Amino acid sequence: YDLAARAFQRRRMARPPPRAVACARLPSSLPSIAMSAPSASHEFRIRPIAPADDAAVAAIIRAVMPEFGACGRGFAIEDPEVDRMCATYARERSAYWVVEREGRVVGGGGIAPLLGGDAETCELQKMYFLPEARGRGLGRRLLDTCLQRASELGFRRCYLETLTGMDAAQRLYLAAGFRKIAAPLGRTGHFSCDTFYLREL
Repeated sequence: YDLAARAFQRRRMARPPPRAVACARLPSSLPSIAMSAPSASHEFRIRPIAPADDAAVAAIIRAVMPEFGACGRGFAIEDPEVDRMCATYARERSAYWVVEREGRVVGGGGIAPLLGGDAETCELQKMYFLPEARGRGLGRRLLDTCLQRASELGFRRCYLETLTGMDAAQRLYLAAGFRKIAAPLGRTGHFSCDTFYLREL
């Protein structure tokens, strides 16, 4: 009996230990892309403006611009096309998009030939977002959409006018390759704007 018991014990000790990986817990620091929910910007859709969007876009422009003191003469809020954006941007070499969230328009922006400028320069126009659409990367997505379309339409430069205090917008423009210029271009009529940018396409 003693010999048999010792032989059994030796066989038992010779077996490899259970594989630790079989019951190991997952590491606590997995990459964030694997653990986090899909980006909130997926709730939003960028699409071309439609006639039914005119009232919503006008309301956004009239709500957002006063936040930054951009109201009164010399600002885009006074432009007659604010109430007929779809028809305005249906013109040749022009385009406008809205940002939609669950069927509601929460922002927009577009491009058109620079009034009083040369044929190779367009202007980024009326790009505004309600607070719920800010800080989600939508500004860059919409800006890239505008610049790509401008290039397709044969423009070689994109110009824009903005205002001191619109700091987040200006950081976006610089990150997208715009450079600040000393004086305005063209004849936009927006004489109250005080900051100007240009980008090669």
